[in-house]
Amino acid sequence: MNLTIHQTFLPHTSPDASLAFYRDTLGFEVRDSVEYRGMHWITVGPVGQPGTSIVLHPPAMDPGLTDAERRTIAEMMAKGSYASINLATDDLDGTFDRLQASDAEVVQEPTEQAYGVRDCAFRDPAGNLIRIQERR
Repeated sequence: MNLTIHQTFLPHTSPDASLAFYRDTLGFEVRDSVEYRGMHWITVGPVGQPGTSIVLHPPAMDPGLTDAERRTIAEMMAKGSYASINLATDDLDGTFDRLQASDAEVVQEPTEQAYGVRDCAFRDPAGNLIRIQERR
């Protein structure tokens, strides 16, 4: 079996703010942008890695969700506890400096973790946790 990660999904609360963060701050390329019935899906990914993408989607879009479930998702997103992704870089300090200079919310400065990685963390405009690990 030969599996790869093709797409992952993260919710957004503002297509424009998410696009600015993932494209302009992180440097991802925009691969697709779809609007449907007032909702917006944006597919982004790292330059030079066409097989790996993040789809930024409207939260709670599943028609099978109840109003209570939609409220729970909105509350979890507001707290920043709904979704996350781990990214990796060869230059953690440079990446941290670039993100810190933007309007990204710093959650954790570069830190040597007890479990063997050095990483930092930010929140994107929707509150998703973006953890960035240093490649070794």
